[in-house]
Amino acid sequence: MVGLDWPSFLKVHGKVASMSRRGNCHDNAVAESFVSLLKKERIKRRIYPDRATASSDLFDYIERFHNPVRRHGFTADLPPVEFERRYAKTGS
Repeated sequence: MVGLDWPSFLKVHGKVASMSRRGNCHDNAVAESFVSLLKKERIKRRIYPDRATASSDLFDYIERFHNPVRRHGFTADLPPVEFERRYAKTGS
């Protein structure tokens, strides 16, 4: 795919860009907040012996703590798993 620009790359792979206009500070706010928490709560001052160990630790953080346990202001102070469960139950 060398030489393709980003919009062409997305189109070839059947993807849709989810970005607004340039300079919109809210595009990545949720992702940046997550990465900040991940660094503070899990990986700060850790040195992983290999990529597999790091991957396993990050999976553990996300799937066993962040999504099912950690409360989020963005989801009415509920863990994402609980928020999605309630949303699916009520349909709104």
